[in-house]
Amino acid sequence: KMGSQNVKQMLTDEDLATLSQSSGLEENRIIEMFNGFLLDNPTGKMGPQKFRELISHALPKKDVYKMEKHVFRIYDSNKDGFIEFKEFMLVFHIMSEGSNEEVLRRIFRMFDVNGDGTISKREMTKLIEDMCDVLKKGDPNNDLKEMIIESAFTEMDKDNNGKITETEFVQSCMEQKDFSKMLSLKIINILVEEEQ
Repeated sequence: KMGSQNVKQMLTDEDLATLSQSSGLEENRIIEMFNGFLLDNPTGKMGPQKFRELISHALPKKDVYKMEKHVFRIYDSNKDGFIEFKEFMLVFHIMSEGSNEEVLRRIFRMFDVNGDGTISKREMTKLIEDMCDVLKKGDPNNDLKEMIIESAFTEMDKDNNGKITETEFVQSCMEQKDFSKMLSLKIINILVEEEQ
């Protein structure tokens, strides 16, 4: 697959059936969306620049520049630096119809900045600071921000090894732990606004 610049720019019947079933959208609607996607992204892949434009249109009132890289990671499943139509549709489906666990597994990717499968305190700090900027809640005092980071990290890092695994993250959020729940809900609020 690597090195193959010859992108197959079509949806197979199988892709269409799968996407239709998973998204709940009719096949004609998926074909329309795919054609629109190709019109904007002739290579069949959306790069970070196009993604920035898409997010700015979706969230005109927010300064999403700081969150855009985090959100991009949710969509870029294969971590190749681009969003393909199938990746785009998968997230569209999960965010609208997925189980809480599926949604949380996607959100975990936002926190996992370096893609190593765990969240370090540094990664959590970066995301929380960027979220505060996007949510424009003024700059909450640094002691409060630090307290949120510490509390959320302690809640999620069940084995106290200084890293949060995807399982620990999902479990803490599903168990409705205070800070874990607050963080995941804030992120969902940012993402859900995008879909409108």
